Amino acid sequence: MFGNTLLGLRSASGPPHVGRLRLRCTTASVVLGIGVGAIGAAHADPSIVLPSGLPVQVKPTFQEPGLPAFSFPVGGSSSVGGSSSGVYDSGGSSGGSVSSGGSGDAYNMMMAQDWGLQAEAAASAMGVSATALAATCAMESNCQNVGASSSVSNASGAFQMINSTYTADINGALAYDPDVASSIVSGLPGKMDPGTEAYAASYELRTDALMLQSEEDIPNPTVLDVRAVYQFGGSAGPGVAAASDSDNLESYINLTPAQLAANGLTATETVGQWRQTVIAKLGSATVNQTILTGQ
Repeated sequence: MFGNTLLGLRSASGPPHVGRLRLRCTTASVVLGIGVGAIGAAHADPSIVLPSGLPVQVKPTFQEPGLPAFSFPVGGSSSVGGSSSGVYDSGGSSGGSVSSGGSGDAYNMMMAQDWGLQAEAAASAMGVSATALAATCAMESNCQNVGASSSVSNASGAFQMINSTYTADINGALAYDPDVASSIVSGLPGKMDPGTEAYAASYELRTDALMLQSEEDIPNPTVLDVRAVYQFGGSAGPGVAAASDSDNLESYINLTPAQLAANGLTATETVGQWRQTVIAKLGSATVNQTILTGQ
């Protein structure tokens, strides 16, 4: 899944989403099927029958699988807010006009969902890029509303957030913009409503970006920068975001060999190699998108 993050590793400012160490993500590709039938009458030359109007478009039920899900141990909280989990926490969206447009395969994937417009409005309400929000659901679940993948983690929804992170982020979104209340499903059930969870995810992206600005002096955090916090949590994520490509990833996230293997990582993997998996999934244009709008 930009699909499920590794076994629940994430929690942006809090415990990993499922432990923010879940690497999920994926920008899925949409396959369109167009059928043209060639029908020939008996004893006559066959002829091609062309359909009139627009061809039928097939909306796939199962999209391209993404990175494995992450499971990360619960970490400490951040000074900016949000939760301190790992890759699986996020927020929702309220109504209102969209202040910034989006682009790229991940954005198109999100907007193809029946909740895409609400998610875009959620990003706008929280002051984050709609493309950045789309990249998150693409990496976590291919923008599919999926349930928890195991009994170990309760990360779920299109943005694969764990319960504690979702609760903290949706409350943060409500405090940031009280008008959001009229546009969301209240309580924990909102986590399985993609339009509602988009508000929590958007708020998570906002707090993660602000954290990187204050803790790592990254003036304009990008999708790639914030992905490290969303996936690995508020304790380890900032260090990964600011690390050199040659640095050893495990030295920042401190996982056991079994946890690394479960998350599709190795003890020798570098930060640069991890970044390339995100770039390969989302594309350079998307990963370089600035998270906060108006900057």
